[in-house]
Amino acid sequence: MQFTSKQRAYLRSIAQTTDPLFQVGKSAVSPEVVGAISEAFNTRELIKITILKNCPEDVKTAGITLAERTRSDLVEVIGRKVVLYKRFQENPEIILPRK
Repeated sequence: MQFTSKQRAYLRSIAQTTDPLFQVGKSAVSPEVVGAISEAFNTRELIKITILKNCPEDVKTAGITLAERTRSDLVEVIGRKVVLYKRFQENPEIILPRK
């Protein structure tokens, strides 16, 4: 999904006040991490993840890989934090601004 600048800014503002749920470390983007994040998308639409310094992958590469494997959208990569968004199919909690 391609976001407009307003939609991306709106999601970034929500993510700014949330704490990271997951940390990706030296095991990089393992199937266990992907499974846990996918499971978290059952209860949340927006997830913030910290990529630790001992992760062998680049932060942006790890974010893109996580988005692809969890079938979510990469909202932003800022510093060592990654924000992913996956809209609920029924009754979305986050209503994005119109295009």
